[in-house]
Amino acid sequence: MSMIKITLKDLSVIETDKNSTPLDVAAKISDGLLRVAVCARVDGALTDLNTPLEQDCKLEILTFKDDEGKDVYRHSCAHVLAMAVKSIYPDAKLGIGPSIKGGFYYDFDFPTPITPDDFVHIEREMENIIKADLPIQRKVVARKSALAQMRGFEEAYKIQLIEEIPKEQEITFYKMGEFVDLCQGPHLPSSGRLKFFKLTQIAGAYWRGNEKNKMLTRIYGTCYEKKAELAEHLERLEEAKRRDHNKLGRELGYFMTEEKIGQGLPLLMPKGAKLFQILQRFVEDEEARRGYILTKTPSFAKSDLYKISGHWQHYKDKMFVIGDESKSKDGADGLLALRPMTCPYQYMIYKNGLKSYRDLPIRYNETAALFRNENSGEMHGLIRVRQFHLSDGHVICTPEQLDTEFKACFELSMFFLKKIGMDKDISFRFSKRDLEGGKYIGELSEWNKAESAMKVILDGLGIEYEEAEGDAAFYGPKLDIQFRNVYGKEDTLMTIQVDLFLSKMFEMVYVDTDGERKNPYIIHRSAFGCYERVMAALIEKYAGALPVWMSPTQVCILPITDRAVDKAREIESLLQGDGVRCEVDARNEKIGFKIREAQIEKIPYMLVIGEREVEQNVVAVRARKDGDLGVMNVIDFRKRIKKEIENKVNS
Repeated sequence: MSMIKITLKDLSVIETDKNSTPLDVAAKISDGLLRVAVCARVDGALTDLNTPLEQDCKLEILTFKDDEGKDVYRHSCAHVLAMAVKSIYPDAKLGIGPSIKGGFYYDFDFPTPITPDDFVHIEREMENIIKADLPIQRKVVARKSALAQMRGFEEAYKIQLIEEIPKEQEITFYKMGEFVDLCQGPHLPSSGRLKFFKLTQIAGAYWRGNEKNKMLTRIYGTCYEKKAELAEHLERLEEAKRRDHNKLGRELGYFMTEEKIGQGLPLLMPKGAKLFQILQRFVEDEEARRGYILTKTPSFAKSDLYKISGHWQHYKDKMFVIGDESKSKDGADGLLALRPMTCPYQYMIYKNGLKSYRDLPIRYNETAALFRNENSGEMHGLIRVRQFHLSDGHVICTPEQLDTEFKACFELSMFFLKKIGMDKDISFRFSKRDLEGGKYIGELSEWNKAESAMKVILDGLGIEYEEAEGDAAFYGPKLDIQFRNVYGKEDTLMTIQVDLFLSKMFEMVYVDTDGERKNPYIIHRSAFGCYERVMAALIEKYAGALPVWMSPTQVCILPITDRAVDKAREIESLLQGDGVRCEVDARNEKIGFKIREAQIEKIPYMLVIGEREVEQNVVAVRARKDGDLGVMNVIDFRKRIKKEIENKVNS
C-alpha cells in the first residue's frame, strides 16, 4: 500500500498508509490523544476523525480544549438528544440542532407539549445511547434519495431544509444506530465519547426565526468532558438566572410588560422611570459640557423623508408604517412612518441656514424615542424592544475634522462606560460592508475611502477590535461597542459610524475656505446607546444592587417607634435638601421586618432611628454592602453619602 506524508501542527511529519484516518494518526501519536480526539482539520477544512486521508496533507487533531472541538462535541450531543426524543416521542418532528456558546439546542415539533419535568426521562435515554457507544457515520446522499428518505420519516422540516440546499451543494446524512439526521457535520466517531451532559431549559422558538411560522419547542443543554467543568457551568447558569434582568428587573419593580399593550413594549415602573431619568440627565449634562446642541424632533414623518435617507428602500421592513402603502401615490396622501432613527430630522435642522466651515463641527444630540419592528422571537426584556430611547447624535464636520471628532465620540462613550462601571465588560467590532454588495448605498470606492479612514482612526486609538464584514449600516462603516448579557449573548451597546453619503442625498453643504460649497462628513454616534438596554446591562452586572449614585432610592429611614417617625421625617427633609433620594418606612411593623424589606429592595443605606437615636441626634447606619456601620452623627452621614454620590462610586 502506498504511503502519504502528514504534516502536523508542530511541523513534524508522519508517514502513514494512504486512506488512513485522522483517528489512525492520533493513535500513532499517543494513546492519550486518541482518547480525547474530537475531530480534525485537514488542509484547513474541519472534518470527522474517520475521514480517509488520500494524499499528503496538513493535519491538526482537535480536542475539547479547542473551540471547534467544543462545537463538534456539543453538536454530537444535540444529535443524541434528538435520537432520545424520537425514541420516547416517535411522533415528534425534528427541526434543527446546532451547537451554541456554552452548549447546544434542538428544536422539536411535539404533538403534545412537554415540560422540564420530562427532562429526567430524556436524559435517561440519552445516557443509554451514550453507553451503547453507537458509531456516528457520515453518508453522502443524492438529493432525490434524501427527500425520499425524509418523506418516509415524515420529517417536514428536514424536507424543507433539503429543498433549500443549493443544487451544487453536497447533501450529507449522519446515522447513529437507527437514527438518521440531515447534517453537514462533522461529528464524534461514536456516541460513547460523550461524557457529562445536562438539559438546562425549554423555550419556544419560531421555525427559522420567523414569527409567521409555527412555534417549536427548543430544548437547551450543555456537555463537558469533565464532571467538575459541568458543575461549574451549571453554577454559572444559576448565577445568570439570579442576575437575569428580565426576572430581577420585574421582581424589583423596574419594569413590567402587559399582553394587552403588546410584546416588546415594556412599561417602566417608578423605579425604572427614576433610573431612566438619572441616566438621561447625567448623559445630556455631559454632552452639553462637550459642546453638543440639544434637539427635539417628531416621532414620525412622511415617507418622503425616509425615501431621501434610504431608510424606505433599505430598512422599511423594520419600520412601523402608518397608512396603506398600496393606496399611496408617492406620499401625496400623507403616508407616514414612525422613526427608526433620528438622522434625517437633525439633517433638516442643519439645513436651516447656510453654514460656513467656521461653523463646523456642529454636534447635535437628542434622547430620542425610536421604533423598530423587531421579530417576536428576537425580543427579550429591555435588551431588544420595539420602542426604545437612544442617546442619539450626529457630528457634522469637515473631512479634516473627522479624526478628531471620531476620537472625541469614542472618548465620550468610554467616559460614560467608566462612570457606570462597564468599561471592562465590553469589546469592539469594526463593522464593514459586505464586498458582495446588497443593502448598501454609495459607490464601492467611497466605501473603501470611509473604511480606510476609519481603520486609521481605530488603529490610532490603540484598541483591539474584530472586523465583521457585512455588519455595516447601509450608509457607512461603524465601530460597535459590544457587551454580553448574563447568558453570553452578544449585543451592541453603543455605536459610532462614519457616513460620507447622506449629506449628498440631503444636499447638506457648507462654504469651505475656498468659497466652494461642499458636502460635510457625518459621524452618527450613540454615546450612551439605548437607555433600556443599558438599564438591563446594569441590573445584570450589579445583580440589582445599583451603585448609590444611580439607585432610585438611596436611603431608607426606619423609625422604630411612633416618636421616632417625626425625627425620621426631619432627617428625610434634610437629605432631600441635599439631593439625596430617600424615603421613610413608617409602617407599624417590627424593625427586623423593615430591614429585610429594604435589603430585598437592595437599597444602599438604611438609617434606623429609635428613642436613643432621637435623644442623641444620631442614626444607626446599615449599609447594603458592609452591614452595620454603627451609630453616626446625622451631619457626618450626610457628608458621607453626598461624597459617594458626587464621585459616582461604583462599588
